[in-house]
Amino acid sequence: MTETVKTAALVGAALVLAISAAVIEPEARVPAIMSDQGEAFYPAFTDAQAPRTIEVVDYDDSTATALPLKVQLQQGKWVIASRYNYRVDIGDRLAKTAAALMYLKKDMVRSDSPLDHAKYGVVDPLDEKASGLTGRGKRVTLRDANGGVLADFILGKPVEGKPGYRYVRVPGQKRTYAVKTDADPSARFADWVNAGLLRIASASIRKVTINRYNIDPTAGRMSNAETTVLTQDKGEWKAAAGEKIRLPAVHAMAAALDGLKIVDVRPKPPGLAAGLRHEELQLTLETALSLQKAGYFFTPQGRVFSSEGDMTVETNNGLMYSLRFGDVTAGDTKSGAPSDNRNLFVMVHFDAAKAAAYGGDAGAGERTARELNDRFADWYYVIGGKDFQNLRLGREATAHPAPPPSR
Repeated sequence: MTETVKTAALVGAALVLAISAAVIEPEARVPAIMSDQGEAFYPAFTDAQAPRTIEVVDYDDSTATALPLKVQLQQGKWVIASRYNYRVDIGDRLAKTAAALMYLKKDMVRSDSPLDHAKYGVVDPLDEKASGLTGRGKRVTLRDANGGVLADFILGKPVEGKPGYRYVRVPGQKRTYAVKTDADPSARFADWVNAGLLRIASASIRKVTINRYNIDPTAGRMSNAETTVLTQDKGEWKAAAGEKIRLPAVHAMAAALDGLKIVDVRPKPPGLAAGLRHEELQLTLETALSLQKAGYFFTPQGRVFSSEGDMTVETNNGLMYSLRFGDVTAGDTKSGAPSDNRNLFVMVHFDAAKAAAYGGDAGAGERTARELNDRFADWYYVIGGKDFQNLRLGREATAHPAPPPSR
């Protein structure tokens, strides 16, 4: 056999062996890019109760601003650490979020190129070196009690043609995956705080007094005052002046009092907060500047005016809620986007005589007043524009409806 024939035979044999190997072991033909497809992202993360911190960073393309939120367990209490350690009761929310992220798998590899990150929406929102302002995703990080990372993802755009899938990348890695998941933790403060700031049940309300006015903070005078007084007895609402009630507006007000949700908070000075726990407003320079910045003004007589009026709500157990509506806030505290949100200053007073007149439980009312003032004392709350309009009713709540057009 000549050398040429021998060489050809060896090449042929090698080719046969290669084909046989491909048939017997097809995984050997899997490209390197598919090497981890189907694996768990974080196989060591197996306990949904383990997270003690969740960090969510969204991104506002219109303002090119990262929007971070951090919820953390501190001294046995859950707080929004990114907003002045505002205390929240998250229930099982974090555990559900953790469970949704815990079992994520690398279902389908879509790209190994950083050039595709923007296309799939998985650019890290915290990456200051990224050249573009679009294509940034939402970064979600879970940490244990020692600060160790349990899971860290960048959640991108939905996958085209595959409902329930979205693009996902691990920070610091190039590879992008299509992953089946409905996990989408919010970076909005309002989505993590307790629902219902006041929780005043409509049936417990006996009287509502709404004051609308304009103020001259320099002179400390009020003008264009208008007062609306509503009472409720056995579910029937009436206007003090005997005018006809527009029930939809009144019911919207009552619903807002029960389910009022805050969209942000700002801390009061410690001295002001300490006084409010004892229903005292002591005027100091720090207190005056803080109040004025939020839209509240002291008169020489020691009365507080609000830039957008106030209201008092009396309940059957002798509680008197004082709600003062302050200035429009500057907008989203992180993105700077404009808004119609308003500052809200809340105090509660217990009146034993009112409790007796309404036949309520005086003991429960007094205890509740102390608890509420302790909770409200530290904060200026921010409420949405729609809730503000529903609460601050004017003549439209009692005005007679327009007469039908003549024929």
